[in-house]
Amino acid sequence: MVVAQRSTTAKLLNFANELADISAAAIKPHFRKMLSVDNKAGKGSYDPVTVADRAAERAIRAALARAWPDHGIVGEEFEDIAGAGRYSWVIDPIDGTRSFIMGYPTWGTLIGLRDGGKTVIGVMNQPFTGERFWAGPKGSFFARDGGRARRLKTRKCAKLTEAIMATTDPLMFARGREKRGFDAVKSKVAMTRFGGDCYAYCMLSAGLVDLVVEASLKPYDVAALIPIVKQAGGVMTNWDGGSAEDGGRILAAGDARIHRQALKLLAK
Repeated sequence: MVVAQRSTTAKLLNFANELADISAAAIKPHFRKMLSVDNKAGKGSYDPVTVADRAAERAIRAALARAWPDHGIVGEEFEDIAGAGRYSWVIDPIDGTRSFIMGYPTWGTLIGLRDGGKTVIGVMNQPFTGERFWAGPKGSFFARDGGRARRLKTRKCAKLTEAIMATTDPLMFARGREKRGFDAVKSKVAMTRFGGDCYAYCMLSAGLVDLVVEASLKPYDVAALIPIVKQAGGVMTNWDGGSAEDGGRILAAGDARIHRQALKLLAK
């Protein structure tokens, strides 16, 4: 039974990488081109979506329907599909659409596979730079342009005062607890940089960033990143120390010691 389960997981990981290739083919023709951008949020807010987002998710969904029709799908651009079994895919075709429309390469395609309520496979693909980060039961890995895979490992960082922190946007924190918590952690760390999107979590997994603190995230923003961070030796939870699977307020750390320190500040 265990051998069969491992075999299935290996097949699904290979398929997740196939989905990354499929989505890349749909996205690359549109990057750094003049695109019309729709605002999904309507008046008073801004949530952009492009033809590239929709084309990539359609391509992924079509491939899943052919290969694994009983699997569920949770995606950003189209309605969820309830699966008939234990597996469901959580997809963000372009995480960092704002970066995408500005021509910045800090966006990526997120593909996660949940077994029950736990994400067990994660892929972050950046087709423009040729970088791919992925994780399964055997660990977290990185490769560029289909080259040799390199194992990812977070770095040791015992004190917040020595930590490098990343956050996509300081405006993502609501007034009150979120803003106070973020400011408290920011005041302690050595350096903070903004604008990372999914790329920041992968740099944390590669040992180049120590903390990622964010809020207002959806499940498809984080699911694929959870196994990448954890299998590289990091910790990823919500601000209360619970599961990150549902998104919301997220804290990722390369070292459990600064994760505990940051949690205390975020809880105040």
